[in-house]
Amino acid sequence: MASILKVDTIQDQSGNNIINENADTITIGASGDTVNVVGTLQNNGSGLVSGITEADQWRLTADKTSNGDFTSNLERVDETSFGGIGTGMTESSGIFSFPQTGIYLIRFNSMGYAIPSDNVYISILVTTNNSTYNEFSLTGEGASNTQFTCSTEAMVDVTDISNVKVKFNVSSINAGSSIAGNTNSNYTSFTFIRLGDT
Repeated sequence: MASILKVDTIQDQSGNNIINENADTITIGASGDTVNVVGTLQNNGSGLVSGITEADQWRLTADKTSNGDFTSNLERVDETSFGGIGTGMTESSGIFSFPQTGIYLIRFNSMGYAIPSDNVYISILVTTNNSTYNEFSLTGEGASNTQFTCSTEAMVDVTDISNVKVKFNVSSINAGSSIAGNTNSNYTSFTFIRLGDT
């Protein structure tokens, strides 16, 4: 026969609260207590996952010598030592879609070559409506017949995986300058790390 115990507070033998319910908020333990869960802690039937649940990295496989979005020569890093987490990003014509909602850290690292008096700019662009892209972050490098490296990053709140997407761009690049790509190494790379829930 089933039984029902109706209480708002459960205490230990010393009178310390173990479980307390107040205004639909359940508090387990008190400040300084250690709560040990034996088994699987769940949220609405699904096991809770701690730590980073998504981490992915892509690279440019060939040099880009013209202004505009990176729309081709993109691949997920395929080194045998590569360690992604989760299902990863999907990419179509340079537009990257997220596997789940959350707060993501996005890094764009590039290596390139600039001719004299050339200033090369790289940027991360984000849309929240699957249509209009806005420049989220930008950095640039000017050099004289030399290689350069530069990087920029953004923290994006992905509230809707159908509408929030990201792409990458290079501008102010002139003939003779380039963004370096390589299929065997991360000369230019795009990193996506899900930090937590939105």
